[in-house]
Amino acid sequence: MIKILQLLNKSATVTSYKIEDFKQGSNFYYIRVKVKLTNKTTLFIREYASEEDYSYSYHWQKEDSQIIIRWDNAPHHKQLKTFPHHKHVGKNVLESNEIGIQEVLEYIESVIRDSAK
Repeated sequence: MIKILQLLNKSATVTSYKIEDFKQGSNFYYIRVKVKLTNKTTLFIREYASEEDYSYSYHWQKEDSQIIIRWDNAPHHKQLKTFPHHKHVGKNVLESNEIGIQEVLEYIESVIRDSAK
């Protein structure tokens, strides 16, 4: 959980963030964060981690709430080889390996950097 906040604080593309929910116990944590980015898009982070389970959703969207991409491991889309890991790109659901917030931020930073050229 602390790693998420450290990465957000270091990222040049993050303008602000708000922790919308946080719960922690002796063997689990749950966090939801809303992140505003330099290109006026928003990233919603949701992670739950315990000794038995790990679930995530990283939802990146435009100002008008239109999805850009969402990576998650909700247990649906069993037809995908990477089940339960997948990503939503627009209306398409595609295979995706497990991903963490560091890789998500690196991807978003590269897209924003490339679009500024």
